[in-house]
Amino acid sequence: MKIAAKDLLRLATIGSVDDGKSTLIGRLLVDTRQLFDDQLDAVAAASEKRGVGDLDLSFVTDGLRAEREQGITIDVAYRYATTPTRKFIIADCPGHVQYTGNMATGASTADLALVVLDVASGLKEQTRRHLCIAALLGVRSIIVAVNKMDAVDWSQLAFQRVVDEIETLSRELGFKSVHIIPISALLGDNVVESSANIPWYEGPSVLEALEDSEAGAWEHTTTQGARLPVQWVLRQPGGGRTYAGMVCGDTLHVGDKVTLLPANIETTITAINFGGEPIDEATVGLAADVELAHETNAGRGDLIATAPLPKVVNELATTICWFGEKTLVVGQRLRMKHTTKVTPVRVKTINGVIDIEKLDIDDSHLLSTNDIGLATLQTADLVVVDDYRANRVTGSFVLIDEATNATVAAGMVGHASFL
Repeated sequence: MKIAAKDLLRLATIGSVDDGKSTLIGRLLVDTRQLFDDQLDAVAAASEKRGVGDLDLSFVTDGLRAEREQGITIDVAYRYATTPTRKFIIADCPGHVQYTGNMATGASTADLALVVLDVASGLKEQTRRHLCIAALLGVRSIIVAVNKMDAVDWSQLAFQRVVDEIETLSRELGFKSVHIIPISALLGDNVVESSANIPWYEGPSVLEALEDSEAGAWEHTTTQGARLPVQWVLRQPGGGRTYAGMVCGDTLHVGDKVTLLPANIETTITAINFGGEPIDEATVGLAADVELAHETNAGRGDLIATAPLPKVVNELATTICWFGEKTLVVGQRLRMKHTTKVTPVRVKTINGVIDIEKLDIDDSHLLSTNDIGLATLQTADLVVVDDYRANRVTGSFVLIDEATNATVAAGMVGHASFL
């Protein structure tokens, strides 16, 4: 059964290490009865082995043995939950600075960021970095869980200091929806149910705020053009070919006038198939194959689009989150993976690095690990792109080290809206 976009909320938990992200997600899953008995038994066994009490809720999402042994989140842990009103895909992102790339992966398809921070510490540098990356990735809604309120005796003054910090930063980053909630993930206060320990707070619990948030935002774009990056060319019985991929941007219909790019061939969609059956339209997020009125030489990496058309370029201005251990310098050669296309790329210029404290550009001609900077890239082949703010699929890419095949950067076409 296909889940309607409005019924499914994708969220990423972000923030600095030890502020309680994994514990909060564990509390949400336990208190909404999302776990089976054997899962709870496994968490209890891991807790006993670590000597941390009867049940360490952070182990609910920390699935790797290394994570449980070290007591940290390393990889992005995905969990699924459902309530009577909504389904959730939860990405528990690591907080350590060396795993910032994993955090960007978890936030890249999120409708919403669930930010967790320690009330006593306030906004740490890594939390600011995570919020900056979330804004760059197009996340426009955040819920801020101000955690460990029990450690400050439920102080409204301590909470308000954090609220002031968050509201200032969220305005600078351009978040459209911000909910700030005082909680104790360890004790469960204001996570699923409202807390009697915080009588001065009259807003929603974390779960109530999640249920009221807009879903499907990551699929919504400001461009109205439909896009189908070609992943496979399928030969049909009796002759002819169809072109398969996942639709983004807008809905494709039988009869739509489309352009095959970068060849710039104008044609019409004569049929759309899903699972071997004909359908009249293919909505955003649907993997389908389309038949075109004209024979073409289209292959993997080409793109079928309706107006307004994307740009066909071999040089593009980008914003890059650099995760490589070695410094990125001008002239460096890498591979770019953009939608279904892979092409060699050269760094033509580096035009500065974003100062995450001041949110402006510092002059720099190189990027170090976890820097977010502006760069101009030249590609060996033509690429078909939209600005990231218009389409999060055709406006994004990753960079790959040619020697190691490691993913060393996440990139966005264009510059961030807050710069």
